[in-house]
Amino acid sequence: MRPIIHRRLVACQGPAAPCVVPLSVLAERSSGFVAPGIDPTLQRMTPLIWALPSVIAWSKQLLDSYHHWIGRDLLVRSGSIEDQAEALFAAPFVVVSHGVEPDPILNYGNQAALDLWEMTWDRLTRTPSHHTAEPMNRAERARMLQQVKERGSFDRYRGVRISATGRRFLVEDAVVWTVIDAQGRSLGQAATFSRWSRVS
Repeated sequence: MRPIIHRRLVACQGPAAPCVVPLSVLAERSSGFVAPGIDPTLQRMTPLIWALPSVIAWSKQLLDSYHHWIGRDLLVRSGSIEDQAEALFAAPFVVVSHGVEPDPILNYGNQAALDLWEMTWDRLTRTPSHHTAEPMNRAERARMLQQVKERGSFDRYRGVRISATGRRFLVEDAVVWTVIDAQGRSLGQAATFSRWSRVS
């Protein structure tokens, strides 16, 4: 039985252009909807990931830090922080982040990120961040992340990444930023982008 779909919309900006996010997306995906070109077996998601208290708190850190470094909001931040966490998870652009471990582990990916990297939430949040790039591209990625660490942000990043099933894709015009707490301490790094294309 399909859930009742509420046609509520949330305005958002995203890294490139204004957009409108239908909050029905999450309900549809949780009830068996499969994004085009994605293996259905990879869509075994825990329903309402965005509603977990830890994810809500991290979503706020992502949004606050983006505004701090970039000077504008990633989303039009209307409603409660829960509403904003839901909108971020359902946004049509990719948002992904990792923590501050010696070998950083991915700790967040919205639905667009999960679809692109062809992972479940559980798998993504156990994946070392450097595994999102092929070995020959990891040195270039590390140099970019060092610049983010020094400057706070990096925009117009371009690079090839690889999904869990080996599909390669080119990311363009990505914005990468340091996630910080209220005292300015680093909590990790995050990236967002809305332009990508498959490569052979």
